[in-house]
Amino acid sequence: MGNDGGSIPTRRELVKEAARNPTATELKDKQKEHLAHRWSTCPVSHKPLVKPIVSDYTGELYNKDAIIQFLLPAEASSVDKDEYEKFIQGRIKSLKDVVEVHFEEEHDENAKTSKWICPVTSKELGPNVKAVYLVPCGHAFSQEAINAVKGDGKCVQCGATYEERDVIPILPSTEKDKALVIERMNTLKSLGLTHSLKKASGSKKRKANGELKPGSADEPRKHAKGNTVDGHSIVKPHNGDGTANPQSGSSAPRMSTGIKDAATASLTARVLEEEAARKRQRQHNDNISSLYSKTSDKSKAKNRDFMTRGFSIPTDARHK
Repeated sequence: MGNDGGSIPTRRELVKEAARNPTATELKDKQKEHLAHRWSTCPVSHKPLVKPIVSDYTGELYNKDAIIQFLLPAEASSVDKDEYEKFIQGRIKSLKDVVEVHFEEEHDENAKTSKWICPVTSKELGPNVKAVYLVPCGHAFSQEAINAVKGDGKCVQCGATYEERDVIPILPSTEKDKALVIERMNTLKSLGLTHSLKKASGSKKRKANGELKPGSADEPRKHAKGNTVDGHSIVKPHNGDGTANPQSGSSAPRMSTGIKDAATASLTARVLEEEAARKRQRQHNDNISSLYSKTSDKSKAKNRDFMTRGFSIPTDARHK
């Protein structure tokens, strides 16, 4: 440490400023930065938000294909469902639990970019403007526009009627808004409805005398159990004897009944094809890697395959 021209810095030289709590302005800027990220990125797939976009009852925004991948059976999906579930926390069990959000887009020909705007006020929807969407139609507006037409009760885009409780804040940041969406969802559950105002899978349809109506959710189901997409179960193809019957070299599942919405059916088919392609690619890579063994594993040299084992000279032949 001596005679080398160096020095030992003191704490006063290293710590220029004392620790302090962030100011209100710094907290507000940090919150805006966080909101900007949530407005542009799917929180489960961590990919940029692209249409079609869906939202659950809390106002979170997701890529629809990411939610479909999450709802697929484990053998058909390549996503880490545990990681997805850490964020979703049981809020989404089928596509009935989400609503597709329709944003009005404004394109900039010069910058070749686009932004989401309110069709009434033309304000850009994002972290700087409080935005909402309507259930069940899903059209997005600024809160200012909804307050201006509050007494009408009809969507200015499509004319669909809605109740005051079905105005969902997008990415709510205040405790009041968060409490309102939770209270709304509790009310809908008591009525046997989902976030999209469709009947929940466990809702009960009973006659006046208490008997179950035919086709109610309480009747025993004859199809295989599994996750649902748009209210339809996704199961593996089966032969007549009940055994699995992979098609086209893939074990990707298919839907037991058709999906009513054409856009959802098309998106689901595309997701299934992508998952099947990923599974075939992984299987191909595993087959190739099985031909080679790790050179560091010397303890299993005798069990190596024919391409890496090589030729070894017997010990007794070396001295002849």
